[in-house]
Amino acid sequence: MLWALGFIAEFLIGGVTGIFLGSSGTDIYLHDTYFVIGAFSLHVCAHRDHRRFRGHLLLVSKDVGRMMNDTLGKIHFWGTVIPFNVIFIPLFMTGVAGDQRRVYSYAQFAEQSRPALQHLRTTSTIALLVMLSFQIFFIINFFWSLRHGKRAGENPWRSTTLEWTVPSPPPHGNFAKLPTVYRGPYEYGLPGRADDYWPQNAPN
Repeated sequence: MLWALGFIAEFLIGGVTGIFLGSSGTDIYLHDTYFVIGAFSLHVCAHRDHRRFRGHLLLVSKDVGRMMNDTLGKIHFWGTVIPFNVIFIPLFMTGVAGDQRRVYSYAQFAEQSRPALQHLRTTSTIALLVMLSFQIFFIINFFWSLRHGKRAGENPWRSTTLEWTVPSPPPHGNFAKLPTVYRGPYEYGLPGRADDYWPQNAPN
């Protein structure tokens, strides 16, 4: 859930700032600056990376039959999301100030050297290194869960779709017997049911 909520926040920031690049009045000034990098990265990288980690957390339980450690997962989440924002939000400021993309060293350009902006560039670089270092928690968590994770069972996430009706890990061919489908895949929170979810293969 944290990865899903984090994605919504990042996607919103990237999408809203991208509006300025779709308006010719502001894009003439912001074009080819670090503002573009900030908007694009918050929009696209968050979508890619958040989805990847969310998918790993969900499907490792099915693929190997064990749950990943929740505490290590939260450390990895916050250690990724906070530095991720600290990397790219300063780029909006340097972009508005005129920092161009694809410049090897601003010392070559007197009009872009701007020592007052150097602390933002340094902060962004340090945040990148911090974010990369926190990925070790994901790697540790993944390999730890292969041996020591809690047994997942068939449906640890209380989902309704058919892949969560087979054992964890799934046998060859997935289904020992083809399931009968009684309803659609999104039956959550139905009135009058004790459970918040209603699997597709559960009889009426």
